[in-house]
Amino acid sequence: MEKRLGLIAIVISDRESVNRVNELISKFSDIFIARQGIPMHERGLSFISLVVDAEMNRINNFTGNMGRISGVEVKTIFTKSDNHN
Repeated sequence: MEKRLGLIAIVISDRESVNRVNELISKFSDIFIARQGIPMHERGLSFISLVVDAEMNRINNFTGNMGRISGVEVKTIFTKSDNHN
């Protein structure tokens, strides 16, 4: 199966979920090539962006698990072509 490049955006609105989010990111760390976190304490939100380079089934496994965490929203965007070397 071919790898795909993409960006995963995570919005955390429940501070109690932060540890679970970080544990899941650590568990799947082999699929990420970059990570940026932006806490917005004054609004009670945190944003995480992840650049991913992996097979679709692995990415879907990650985002599916992430989306089941309470207070977490996940969106993914991929490059149009899957033949980037």
